[in-house]
Amino acid sequence: MVIETQLKGFYAMFEVTPFYALVVAVIYLALWFRITAYRSAKAISIGDGGDQMLLQRIRQHGNCFEWSTFILILMILAEGMNAPSIYLHISGVLLIIGRIAHPFGLKIDNAAHPLRYVGNGTNILAALSAMVCLVFNIFGL
Repeated sequence: MVIETQLKGFYAMFEVTPFYALVVAVIYLALWFRITAYRSAKAISIGDGGDQMLLQRIRQHGNCFEWSTFILILMILAEGMNAPSIYLHISGVLLIIGRIAHPFGLKIDNAAHPLRYVGNGTNILAALSAMVCLVFNIFGL
């Protein structure tokens, strides 16, 4: 009974970040599906087989994993330290905007695509927002 009560308290502590984690998971799986479908259509089992479109899709998916993991870890730490939910929502919304925009802007033939800048910029801002929450909580500012 005590363990059950403690677990309920633990889960109640995290109310904001799991929502954004779920949205990111849907985006992540959509990007994964694009790779899998393309691999199947082109009969490429491992790697990119020299196919530029597959390489692009692999990097779009990989970039989603890299940034999402980093930001969600920062958010869950900040939420666990009772950061104000408005800042968590700011990080979460920026993360989602970035994760939606970035795959459309990450192009092999156009490093300066505007959506790439939107994706990178919003994800940097999302990370910074969560980092500020952590700094304020860690140092009691």
